Amino acid sequence: MHAIDCIVSAPGKAILHGEHAVVHGKVALAVSLNLRTFLRLQATSTSKVCINLPNINTFLSWDVSALQHLLPDKTIDHGNLKELDADLVRRLREFTGIEDGSTDTRSMAVSAFLYIYFSVFSKSKALPSLTVTVWSELPTGAGLGSSAAYCVCVAAALLSTQGAVSCPLGPDGDTARWSGEELEMINQWAFQGERIIHGNPSGVDNAVSTWGSILRYHAGKITPLQRVPTLRILLTNTRVPRSTKTLVAGVKDKINKFPSVLNPVLESVDAVSCMCEQTLMEMAKGSPTAEHYATLEELMDINQHHLNVMGVGHPSLDTLCTVTLRRGLHSKLTGAGGGGCGITLLRPDTDNAVVQSTIQDLKDTGYECWETNIGVPGIQLHSPHSIKEEVMNVFNSY
Repeated sequence: MHAIDCIVSAPGKAILHGEHAVVHGKVALAVSLNLRTFLRLQATSTSKVCINLPNINTFLSWDVSALQHLLPDKTIDHGNLKELDADLVRRLREFTGIEDGSTDTRSMAVSAFLYIYFSVFSKSKALPSLTVTVWSELPTGAGLGSSAAYCVCVAAALLSTQGAVSCPLGPDGDTARWSGEELEMINQWAFQGERIIHGNPSGVDNAVSTWGSILRYHAGKITPLQRVPTLRILLTNTRVPRSTKTLVAGVKDKINKFPSVLNPVLESVDAVSCMCEQTLMEMAKGSPTAEHYATLEELMDINQHHLNVMGVGHPSLDTLCTVTLRRGLHSKLTGAGGGGCGITLLRPDTDNAVVQSTIQDLKDTGYECWETNIGVPGIQLHSPHSIKEEVMNVFNSY
């Protein structure tokens, strides 16, 4: 056991360009979102494992002795995480009483935590007693990678505690990040948790949460982009529920019905993603100019029109675009569409009064709205004094 008290945070994710087109082999850009999930792990001597998830009103504890017999028969090779251990999944379902096929947030969060806990400590003679408390700024079920941020935090904290990854935070440091090799291990374990929750995830969400910044996703290959600028945005949740599966199927039907019309649209989306990537690279090299921001804004407008053509727009998203454009700001949907969330680009010199009045306009429409950044660092280790007061207050309540 290495860390006595370990605090980590991981970002959410948004799709900047390429949603839906990515399903058909085109490039998408996924970005880290500075609404973060925070986790504190405390090693205890209570002979209990406790998990506190106040966002979803879940507080559970188990005696270590009751958990000990659930340990996998074989130790799990930390370097080779290809498949879930079906036997462990079954035993955990029986132990927790979570039904097969259950998808409620509470069941999924608990299952993912226990799966990673048992797997990481499968080499240990005795399971450690510990208390884990998680607090998230991300709404769940909004397509913003909340489950991946959770799994990445759980994996990083448990691997640090087990000693499988180092503890890179010095005595005087505020935050620290792991080496590339260690991040890859954290990412693989987080992906196991995502499999428990989603069945067959793409791996993009946990990769964004682990590496941060911006990732290029193309034909199943995930490439982190080096050195990209952090951008200011508004993130808006229209609160209109939608089914990703239905929207994806609708796009596929449209492509099958009008291939000669829709295939050029997908090519055009691909070009938008590539041009955006090129622009961001240029911005990272020198000092970003007004022309760079104008290009990013135009690409957002164009991509939003593409998405409307594909049939995944929604009146609530049209309203977002209209309300923000009235103040000279450019928006597009992010993720599945059909409602859900949208992003609005802010320039570094966008007047704060404009930002605040836009947020108020959107709240008056009945939407949730946050001012935040994209392209931020991935999973981080924190010293207690580098954590926001409101988060420490939550941690100290348990």
